[in-house]
Amino acid sequence: MTEAETLIAAARAAAVHAHAPYSRFAVGAAVLLSDGEIVSGANVENASYGLSLCAETVAIAKVSARGRLRDVVAIGVIGGLMDTHGAATGDTPVRPCGRCRQVLNEAAQLGGRDLEVHCAGAEGDRIESHRLSALLPDAFGPADLGVR
Repeated sequence: MTEAETLIAAARAAAVHAHAPYSRFAVGAAVLLSDGEIVSGANVENASYGLSLCAETVAIAKVSARGRLRDVVAIGVIGGLMDTHGAATGDTPVRPCGRCRQVLNEAAQLGGRDLEVHCAGAEGDRIESHRLSALLPDAFGPADLGVR
């Protein structure tokens, strides 16, 4: 399997654990670290909508809690509407929202990398791959504050 396929498979496995009772839209994310380890996360919604967490943010927070934020190399993201059994469906690639792009940029700048972002739907073989710099051009981050 390619890096993209491996990360998408891990993101799909993570999406099974999404807590999305309001939007009924499950998202999974899988972050690749420089040593090959994969850390995943799923979205967690809250009745107070603003407190909800995206899958990418959950995965990055898990990486940060382990002191590995500088080691992020790539991420795979999937999503889709949940069926009546709670499984994510659909084959349209899902990309990180603006907030998640900014969160990913923090890891990218700290690690001195331009992350590869692999995007897919909950089902199907179609995968889009983008550089984070293309998804978030002229990003503001740690370097702008003098932090390296």
